[in-house]
Amino acid sequence: MIHRSLLFVPGARPERFEKALAAGADVTCIDLEDGTPPQSKDEARAATAAFVATRPAAVRINGVGTPWFEADVEALKGVSGLTLIMLPKAESADQVALLSQKLGPDHAPLWVVIESAEGLKNAWDIAAAPGLQGVLFGGADYSVDIGSDMEWDALAYARGRLVAACARAGVQLLDVPFLDVRDPDGLIAATRRVRAMGFTGRACIHPDQVKGVHEALTPTPAQVDHANKVIEIFKAAEGGPALLNGKLIDLPILRAAERVLDTAKRS
Repeated sequence: MIHRSLLFVPGARPERFEKALAAGADVTCIDLEDGTPPQSKDEARAATAAFVATRPAAVRINGVGTPWFEADVEALKGVSGLTLIMLPKAESADQVALLSQKLGPDHAPLWVVIESAEGLKNAWDIAAAPGLQGVLFGGADYSVDIGSDMEWDALAYARGRLVAACARAGVQLLDVPFLDVRDPDGLIAATRRVRAMGFTGRACIHPDQVKGVHEALTPTPAQVDHANKVIEIFKAAEGGPALLNGKLIDLPILRAAERVLDTAKRS
């Protein structure tokens, strides 16, 4: 399933878990990493494991090499409601393999956050790691790592490299959350821009952002109608050259149309 939106909820605030689930995001992700201060890790982990045992949610655990990684993995082994498990600060495919091995067979889908220069350098290998289904671009941490701001030009290279790596591996790619929760128009515009680059979705940090992300990523009726016409004309031409409104319809255009329709079905 393509995830258009992933809504983070702090692991240290279990009273918000149900509200986050009700926000309508494709994935609700309880955050045991940045969303949980060190003094609350143990309590948040226990509350998260208990919640996910009965309700469908994802969990972002603490990274490899932190004091909490092993305990997070153990607490989530075999938990029935876990929809995906996200590893932050991924910098090698070996870290993905380590997480998979520790979780054991039949574990939840694995996602990673790439948020450092080292992670970006190894993005091709990380995205292609066995069992990995998706990547989140951690643009805030990445900008700190390279000493830039978070403006579009500063992060354009990282976004482009991640799009190529994830497309090659056939995995999903979510963009960094839009940090200004009071700017819904800016959220929609920025999300449309990353969609045009090849991102499949965006993370959210507030329930109110989910609607805007879905609006930006869901094909319009006009786009769906155009995609259907592309497929009809391509079939009528039996795979040969065809024109629609004077424009050539070939296999790449067909694949793009099929993607539009697939996204629309999941919306």
